[in-house]
Amino acid sequence: MIEIPRETIVLASKGDINAFEDIYITYSGFIYNLCLRVMGNSEDAREVSQSVFIKIFKELKNFRFKSSFKTWLYRISVNESINARKKASRLRFHQAEYNDAIKNMNTAEGHKTFSNTEISSLIDSLNSDQKACLILREFEGLNYKEIAETLKININTVRSRLKRARESLISNYRKSGGDLK
Repeated sequence: MIEIPRETIVLASKGDINAFEDIYITYSGFIYNLCLRVMGNSEDAREVSQSVFIKIFKELKNFRFKSSFKTWLYRISVNESINARKKASRLRFHQAEYNDAIKNMNTAEGHKTFSNTEISSLIDSLNSDQKACLILREFEGLNYKEIAETLKININTVRSRLKRARESLISNYRKSGGDLK
């Protein structure tokens, strides 16, 4: 990912719309993809991405360069996405596809294949803290230290959340009738 020049961030924090547009152009795809992974569908991801950029615009004046700009963006994007997921789960009933998502996953060779819906269902079974760590690690490729900085938690907390997330994924898969070999 391209790093945006510090001067552009400073100008945008002072209200320069052209500088903020540069930030938007540079990071909009990245933020959308991160939101998509957390939200699970493009409509919600677009909505949360917009919310993220509104928050960035409002909070940019408070960015003090104590962490990298990219880490700051991760933090805002993940937090906005998690908050949106929590809000959505309070407003909607679980859809029927979540109950029937994992079925007949064995192929002729005995290997497991997962559809996007099945993967989303398994990931959705995690609590928000575990989900955030897992997505940042497995989908975004962050190391444990970067995850800790992004979520403002201890690195050992990252390790334990990832361990519990992986154990939960295996357990939930088995409960749904799957058999890991």
